[in-house]
Amino acid sequence: MTQSEFLNVVMPFKDKLYRLSKRLLISAEEAEDATQEILLKLWAKKKNIEGYKNVEAFAMTMTKNFCLDRLKSKQSSNLKLVHSNYRDGNSSLESQLETKDSLSWVERIMQELPEQQKMVLQLRDVEQYDFEEISELLEMKPTAVRVALSRARKTVREKLIQKHSYGIG
Repeated sequence: MTQSEFLNVVMPFKDKLYRLSKRLLISAEEAEDATQEILLKLWAKKKNIEGYKNVEAFAMTMTKNFCLDRLKSKQSSNLKLVHSNYRDGNSSLESQLETKDSLSWVERIMQELPEQQKMVLQLRDVEQYDFEEISELLEMKPTAVRVALSRARKTVREKLIQKHSYGIG
């Protein structure tokens, strides 16, 4: 596989690898490092990569495992919480602040979810994977994926409602 063939195969989903890394590792710097590490590992396996049925699923699995290993290692104590800046030039400052606050709350709530629910929610609602792909990536039965997603969404919804109604009435 040539470099350009490799880039054509891998680059379309590199942003998904980064977003998954960031969801798991929180820190943008750590997520960038993890993504780069995964891309290097894929490059090293480029001769075998054509044999994989779904290179994207393989790369997402590699990313998940790499990040979880990273979190379990001693380095996890060095991870910093870094929030992204969300900007939309078409909206008012007030709505930008509300959006940023809501996104920040959702991110915090997601970080508190059990690992499996966090992964399912990220893959389904953020990355737009279908249930079959998620069950393959996480080695779960499709019904277990649906249950985990339902529980994760319920927890996020309840905590957001609790946050927004706090102090009212």
